[in-house]
Amino acid sequence: MSNQTMTPGGVIDVLRPKTKPKIKKPTMYVVVVHNDPITPRWFVTEVLKRFFDKAEAEANRIMLLAHNYGVGVVVKLPRDLAETKTKQVNEAVRATGYPLQFSVEEE
Repeated sequence: MSNQTMTPGGVIDVLRPKTKPKIKKPTMYVVVVHNDPITPRWFVTEVLKRFFDKAEAEANRIMLLAHNYGVGVVVKLPRDLAETKTKQVNEAVRATGYPLQFSVEEE
């Protein structure tokens, strides 16, 4: 091995990056719950607690946002996790017969 590879400015320094690569953060998505005129409020709260691990107060707050404004933001996640969670909860809710609906939107 020559002395050039060991000295500053040699081959090893050429291979070393001068700047750190910038790591792009994943685009986040939000899972939202939509209001409907049929699903009871208690059921929405229970779904939020069971599927999204929300505390009682937080579940009530989200349910009231959906009730008063049409939608309530439940959680912010990377796209694949948001879509998976939304699919799971929509399938479970559909089995109950209620029309409650969750969807994924880009933040």
